[in-house]
Amino acid sequence: MEDKSYVTLFIDDDVQPLGTFPAPVSFDLDTKKLADGPHVLKVVSKDHRGKEGIKTIPFIVRNGPAIAIEGIKKDEVVDGVLPLMINAYGKGDQKTFMLHGSETPQSIPAWFIILLIAFTAWAAYYLITSGAITLFK
Repeated sequence: MEDKSYVTLFIDDDVQPLGTFPAPVSFDLDTKKLADGPHVLKVVSKDHRGKEGIKTIPFIVRNGPAIAIEGIKKDEVVDGVLPLMINAYGKGDQKTFMLHGSETPQSIPAWFIILLIAFTAWAAYYLITSGAITLFK
């Protein structure tokens, strides 16, 4: 009997394993062969005495283009006409970065506009009360 432990790798509920390898193993999981969405990596180990251990690791694959939507949120109650801004862009690959289309334009948030108005009002108040601006001499 060998003194080696072996690991067998499965994806989701597949009965056909990705492979069986002597431990320790370095393995490159190619997610491009998987559909986007949730998956489970199941690792089954067997030691030299025949004892078995199982570990499952859930993960989510997102190889397809990212989709950004502004104008509606998940489970939001809406009515009337909704102006939507939708952008879909790929991230390129690990060797190149795609700049075109990788940023989603967004509108200026309302809190920023309110903060800008408040700061401008405070600055005007400060200049007038400090005597820096003399309107009547």
